[in-house]
Amino acid sequence: MADVAAAAEASALFVDEAYEEALAMYGKAIQLNGGNASHYLQRAATHLKLDNFTDALVDANRAIELEPSNAKGYLRKGVACFSLEEYDTAKQAFEQGSKLDPTNKSFFTAIRKCEVEIADEEEADDEEASQPPSTNSGSVAQPSVVTPAAVARASAPPAADTAPAEASAPSYTPPQYRHEWYQTQDKVCVSVFAKKVPAEHVQVEFGPATLLVVIGPPDERGNVYRLDLSLFADLVPEQCKFAVLTSKVEITLQKNALVQWTNLEGTGKPAVPQPLNFSNPENTVRPAYPTSKTSKKPKDWDKLESELKAEEKDEKLEGDAALNKLFKDIYGNADEETRRAMNKSYQESGGTVLSTNWKEVGQKKVEGSPPTGMEAKQYEY
Repeated sequence: MADVAAAAEASALFVDEAYEEALAMYGKAIQLNGGNASHYLQRAATHLKLDNFTDALVDANRAIELEPSNAKGYLRKGVACFSLEEYDTAKQAFEQGSKLDPTNKSFFTAIRKCEVEIADEEEADDEEASQPPSTNSGSVAQPSVVTPAAVARASAPPAADTAPAEASAPSYTPPQYRHEWYQTQDKVCVSVFAKKVPAEHVQVEFGPATLLVVIGPPDERGNVYRLDLSLFADLVPEQCKFAVLTSKVEITLQKNALVQWTNLEGTGKPAVPQPLNFSNPENTVRPAYPTSKTSKKPKDWDKLESELKAEEKDEKLEGDAALNKLFKDIYGNADEETRRAMNKSYQESGGTVLSTNWKEVGQKKVEGSPPTGMEAKQYEY
């Protein structure tokens, strides 16, 4: 089928690390057959390689809808959510995937990482709650809100000098959400940290060089949060997108030109973009993702990984699980000829023979050797 051929070509490009080209070919495969969960899984993996975490999450969710029993969908979703700092959602995805594929230890490693991050977030929240409120707003965005009452007060005639002064109405502080941003070669990602906001109360509009974010619901005075930005450089509005997550609104802006943004907002003067240097791969620095945590203890993921591997090594297995682990250990520690012998003998014999002697199996076809009392049959595909 045409979609299978396109997916195969995309997979070859993925192996060659030509991720942009692979992304386009997976898109073609999906256009030809949008009901194949495997296409979405592979494109999600490609998005992850390109740090397109929001897009990877969308594809992973679609794959889960098409094939809920495929553990890889939950693995892709978990990795995307973890990268978006949605640790609770990531943990739930990894837990669901581990139920579908309990032999995949990656799920349990990822769950442990999520638990560490969740504990750090809770610790940071406790520290923040214990500190007295500060009058300095720092880098928190100050949204401009115009209320009907303010307009009425501004247009009302001045009161007579003899009229008694009315008590001033209590000041109202509109909702304030912190926002942060980072950029890649061709995208700018903006995060507005609004927690647990219903998607129907979020409005995002993209202009050629503007971004408008409105978050409700409105209060009794009709006030809502507004983030209205004139951006540093031009966008491709039809390729921009956003996702409403449990802890934030994640916005992905598509740059109109591959240039370095020195600021998120424009200054009102003609911008002088700085070209990005793509010639040297060492100059491509992965973005440092924003975080609201104030953890003082850096996490040693290598140490955690080694501890988990040590636990797996010492784990006492029985039955088929022990046998599978034995075969994996043999294959993992084998040389190239031994691996070729194992693959050839297993495939040609229909899974009934597993040999490590390449000199023996490399010269002839390996015939099947079914267990006693059973008969080998050839199946037509």
